[in-house]
Amino acid sequence: MKALIAFASMSGNTEDIAAILKQTLEGKGIETEMMEFDDTSAEDLSSYDYVLIGSYTWGDGDLPYEAEDFYEEVSTLELSGIKAAVFGSGDYSYPKFCEAVHTFHDMLKSTGASVFPETLKMELAPDTDEDVACCEEFATSFLTWAALSEKRAEHHVS
Repeated sequence: MKALIAFASMSGNTEDIAAILKQTLEGKGIETEMMEFDDTSAEDLSSYDYVLIGSYTWGDGDLPYEAEDFYEEVSTLELSGIKAAVFGSGDYSYPKFCEAVHTFHDMLKSTGASVFPETLKMELAPDTDEDVACCEEFATSFLTWAALSEKRAEHHVS
């Protein structure tokens, strides 16, 4: 199984989360690539079993500039068969904490991807043991959910 973690990170917080997710997935035997949105081709998403999208939130709940093109490209794709999850970092001092996470989550659902109902929203950086454990648990829960989704799909095939 192959996973892609695509992300945007200005201060390094979302990249730190992505690195923990990557390490956790690889520890579960998943071949995982981690790339910034600028280095990721939206068309290549279909070559992965799992896609995890991470973004910080800019200003008043907006996608960051470096996420806009990727978002637009992905939103036009048909991604049925892909298992996806969304994570991000934010700052509670802003009124729309981690709004970019919701924006990506909704968009991925509209592409036909199977989207993990849980999201990971982190206040700034994952710099405590509890934060790291939260990231690891998110990745593990995502894989468990994905495996159950695949089993359900197999049982519903006629």
